[in-house]
Amino acid sequence: MARSQQVTKAFPSVMATLAHNVLELKGHPFTISSGSFMIIRRLDPRTIAQSMPSLGTLLLDAVADGHSLGFVNGLDQDQLDAYWQGVAEEVGLGRRVLLAAEREGVLLGSIQLELCTKPNGHNRAEVQQLLVHCTARRSGIGMALMQALEIEALALRRGLLFLDAAVGSGAEQLVQQSGYERVGELPEYACTPNGRWHATAIYYKTLFTRNRR
Repeated sequence: MARSQQVTKAFPSVMATLAHNVLELKGHPFTISSGSFMIIRRLDPRTIAQSMPSLGTLLLDAVADGHSLGFVNGLDQDQLDAYWQGVAEEVGLGRRVLLAAEREGVLLGSIQLELCTKPNGHNRAEVQQLLVHCTARRSGIGMALMQALEIEALALRRGLLFLDAAVGSGAEQLVQQSGYERVGELPEYACTPNGRWHATAIYYKTLFTRNRR
């Protein structure tokens, strides 16, 4: 049997494991149980534009709470709009996936997957920008988004996921709970919004392998 066929046949069992908490998975959106019902859906450029105010609020909340996301304090509306417009463009070009978690019509979290577009890197993707609003943290939304993104990665045949997380942060704990392997850490890799430099840890997770061992 060809390796590609073996990989394809392995998808259902892997997806069943990742979707342990998924009650419905019939395309998008799908429903996940997390206290009360929550919807996780994949956003396209049109729905990103419609959700721009909520996405902006989500990012502002995370920056205000000190999370290291590539921004510093003083983020203004022009910067917010430019950032999410850039995300929408990459989503439209097929270079990025954006998932959003909603409960009762309120956007509470999001996560992104940047797809490697190099000819020799179509097996990998980077998990980025996991955001959960401060009013909804520690309720399972972050883990649900991580699981949903892995299902997306499998559908896109991305077997290797990688990410970075601030050392000692809540995000790093979530990454470890999600089954990612720690490679090491880089000192003073980035600064928090208030200017405090910190180390970041590099993690990876193999969803499936393409080469025979």
